[in-house]
Amino acid sequence: MPSVGQHNGVEVSVQHPWPARFGHVTDEFAALRSTGGLYNLSERARFRLTGSDRVRWLNGMVTNNIRDLAVGSGIYAFLLNPQGHILGDLTAYNRGESLLVETGSDQAQKILATFDHYIIMDDVEVANVSASLTTVGVTGPEAETLLRAAGFEFPALQPLQSADVLWQQVPVSIVRGEHEIYPSYDLWIAPAQADSLLKALQSAGAVLVGQDALEIYRVALGTPRYGQDIRERDLPQETEQQRALNFNKGCYVGQEIVERIRSRGAVHRKFTGFKLSGPLPAPGSKIQVQAKDVGEITSSALIPAPGGDQAVALGYIRREFGAAEKEIEIAGSTAKVSDLPFTDLLKN
Repeated sequence: MPSVGQHNGVEVSVQHPWPARFGHVTDEFAALRSTGGLYNLSERARFRLTGSDRVRWLNGMVTNNIRDLAVGSGIYAFLLNPQGHILGDLTAYNRGESLLVETGSDQAQKILATFDHYIIMDDVEVANVSASLTTVGVTGPEAETLLRAAGFEFPALQPLQSADVLWQQVPVSIVRGEHEIYPSYDLWIAPAQADSLLKALQSAGAVLVGQDALEIYRVALGTPRYGQDIRERDLPQETEQQRALNFNKGCYVGQEIVERIRSRGAVHRKFTGFKLSGPLPAPGSKIQVQAKDVGEITSSALIPAPGGDQAVALGYIRREFGAAEKEIEIAGSTAKVSDLPFTDLLKN
């Protein structure tokens, strides 16, 4: 696939994998936090669901409400097994004549196999359309301004709402990110047209950012990643991702367990953040209070900050120790529980 040129000596292309960095990671994180960072998400997987039963069927598969999803809107949801454990996470979009399901490519095989297992007599067809679309992303307070400077015309969008537009006679779907306070936009475009889109956004002032800065930003936002922060052994309410759950939608796979946990209040752990005074802990590091294990770390990052880099982590802790500012120990270093996102580390 052709490249879009050189940046600080690094060849830039929409091909996967996206580079770890283009310059200094501190500068790239600053762009995400204060202006607009530009990147490619070619590793995302997408499935198109068609057929007259598609809405009813998917509504019975996932934890959120597909039935009442307006055309042009999306929702985040979990896919569970009958025991209520999380097989994967996804975002589903109502595209009018179809539903589009987006997830990580590392989850694609398991999600497709689960879908296939449950399609029995239903009028539902699932097509893997990952090769026909790629995503160019822009994140930062000036993301919308940068898009308009690159020639995009689109209405104001709510989180996970989309608009289909023509840009330089090329069809593009603009999707607003899920965060209200920390804006981002995904641009779905044919892979052959993505290089010209990257060039145009660079010319408009967007800053290329690599995987390292994107990972730091993810941790700063407190956004869990399936396979790392959310595992099959975790229960939905433990993840603190209430945005993925709807308790009024009716039956779905695993719903009985989710409802039982809600009615009994039997959630012993919670996903949260931690600020550390020592070195970064490795995933799997134990969280301790008075030398007793009370949780574990799933992700960590060193956040560039004006007053000096701040080590932070994400993970699970027993609820009785999970109040903000509670002092704990992680891998021999002192730390404090922190609410998510790490808002002070995301200020412009």
